[in-house]
Amino acid sequence: MTGLAVFLAVLNAVCYTTGARLQHQATHATATAGRTSRVTALPRHPRWLAGLALLATGGALHVTALRLAPVTVVQPLGVTTIVLSVLWGTHSRSARPDRATGLALAAIVIGAGGFAAIAAHVTVPTTVTPSAQLGAVLLALSVLACCVAVARQVSGPSRAPTLAAGAGSAYGCMSVLMRAAGEEFTRGGVSPALFGTLAALALTVAAGFLLVQGAHASGPPEVTVACLTLVDPFVAVLIGVGLLGEAPGLTLPTAAAALSCWTLALVGVVRIARATPATPSPLAPPMPAPSDPQEYDDMPASHPAPQRVVIGADTFPPDVNGAANFAQRLAAGLAARGHDVHVICPATQTGAGSGVEHGITVHRVPSYRTPFHPTFRVCLPWFSTRSLARMLHELQPDVVHVQSHFALCRALAGAARRRGVPVVATNHFMPENLIGYTRLPARLASAAREIGWRDLVRVHRRADIVTAPTPRAARLLHEQGLETPVLAVSCGLDLDRFSRPGRRRGDDDRARVLFVGRLDEEKNVHELLRALALQPARLDATADIVGDGSRRRALEELADTLGIRERVTFHGLATDEEVLDAYARCDVFCMPGTAELQSLATMEAMAAGKPVVAADAMALPHLVHHGRNGYLFPPGDIQALATCLTRLLDDPAARRDMGAAGREIVAEHDITRTLTVFEDLYLEAAGHGHPRAAGRPPRQAVRNDPLEHTR
Repeated sequence: MTGLAVFLAVLNAVCYTTGARLQHQATHATATAGRTSRVTALPRHPRWLAGLALLATGGALHVTALRLAPVTVVQPLGVTTIVLSVLWGTHSRSARPDRATGLALAAIVIGAGGFAAIAAHVTVPTTVTPSAQLGAVLLALSVLACCVAVARQVSGPSRAPTLAAGAGSAYGCMSVLMRAAGEEFTRGGVSPALFGTLAALALTVAAGFLLVQGAHASGPPEVTVACLTLVDPFVAVLIGVGLLGEAPGLTLPTAAAALSCWTLALVGVVRIARATPATPSPLAPPMPAPSDPQEYDDMPASHPAPQRVVIGADTFPPDVNGAANFAQRLAAGLAARGHDVHVICPATQTGAGSGVEHGITVHRVPSYRTPFHPTFRVCLPWFSTRSLARMLHELQPDVVHVQSHFALCRALAGAARRRGVPVVATNHFMPENLIGYTRLPARLASAAREIGWRDLVRVHRRADIVTAPTPRAARLLHEQGLETPVLAVSCGLDLDRFSRPGRRRGDDDRARVLFVGRLDEEKNVHELLRALALQPARLDATADIVGDGSRRRALEELADTLGIRERVTFHGLATDEEVLDAYARCDVFCMPGTAELQSLATMEAMAAGKPVVAADAMALPHLVHHGRNGYLFPPGDIQALATCLTRLLDDPAARRDMGAAGREIVAEHDITRTLTVFEDLYLEAAGHGHPRAAGRPPRQAVRNDPLEHTR
């Protein structure tokens, strides 16, 4: 009999999966049609009625299975529903289950199967007493009331699983009541006790029905089914073991083994629920029209319709670094083109909140300082996940563009996937950027670097489209195991901002070398100071260091040690105008960093018409063409760096010619081209290709095959 009960339980799972998907489709279709009351309109929808019929059929099969085997055997097999639902959902999205999904499904099958096998050997059917019925109803109602109370306080993706959990508690109790009703009818026919049981059963059915419809309207069927499979069996098993006494011979080792199997299934279900894209709500408010229709009259005809874009950034001004500057420049550029742009980033010391900063709507999430860097802050996921989900629910973006794989962007990308919002990811980071702050021994640093790359690649696999600033940065992702094609899209610059007159030689005859950026380990500013100390006395060369970071004090001490302290000015953090003035004043720009994925500061110096001396490492050779707009030196070779600086500082004509060449080279990185490419990518991610007119700026997809880049 147990084997037949298992078969009927699996057949019930098939009916329930099909019925749940049909009712989900009907719920969204009714909402899209603008019905004021979905509950009253649903019974008139054919798909909903077909789903109801399948659910009723599945219910009958479930009742029969419960008559043939204990609750603790039949109920856990409902987890099979999530397997069928996920496979169906993946097929409907024209996708294939990935490796992680396959492992999660295997965990569900093995865990639930092991739990059912153990339960079959240790449980026996028992009679459902009136006291057990009352205890089951009270337990279910308590869980249901808590879920409803929580659901009233949350919105967005959190609402669907909360409502489904309440429905699961009702259905877990319903299994016991159906079995009790069958026993009472067999024992005494139609009786007052039977009517009381049926009334309680009707109450649980109605409560579960209403909560399931609410869950269908708030999220995809996979999420609803997953939460039901979590809560329904848990409540049923709790009632079976605790109230019905179906496991009188249960031992501690057996209980531990059963709990381990159930935990394995639970982990698989949670993984599936978190990874399943959400269905956008048909009741989402439309993006508001611009307040002034004339505001966008000057937009080129090739621009797509305005989109609502959410940019996630783990670092954003007032932070001073390339990723933060790019996020701000991208947001401002898209907003100027008429798009509704919202930036979500960590809060500074001034606290969390939303507001307009430099014309951009910025939402700052509570964050905390880290011990590894003086300015980098982290948002703890267990505090920020709910607020991020609420923001996405309120904003209803067309696309989410994350700028890193750290905590905030990771949580934001996950929340977007659960809502079915397309995700574009841009990588500005190398684990080497942070390893230097940890002061780990070489072996531990190497292991940490490998783990960091593996984690970065794992997060970026979740994005619909991945970009990197240069072809070298894109190939680096593939070298680390990312199989998805990566598009090389320049971070771009507003080149016109840097076209300002330089200083007049009569104002200050001293030769000036400039560095702009973070004063951190991988920037190697100490090499510039040592090279400055080797300059001929006749040049009277000085250095302007603009920026701040963890190595500033050490660099100041080094300048004292080298005896050049009076020739080095540490400006610290500077305003945009002060940085522009620094570019205009300098004779040569120096970038000795070895972990540059593009180097916006180098691009800015080129846009200002300055020759560049840079390390021959990472993406810098894409910008600095040796002998044309500057010189490249072997990383760490202080004497070679000093020679390059001397050659330029001693030759005004070469500086002028190389500065002009730099302007020509950097012209292809104009921000307008970058904005155009990202507009296209957002549409591609949303599944709506937007072919542009002739002259569209090219972008390069870098795949696994190595592509040599010509300097």
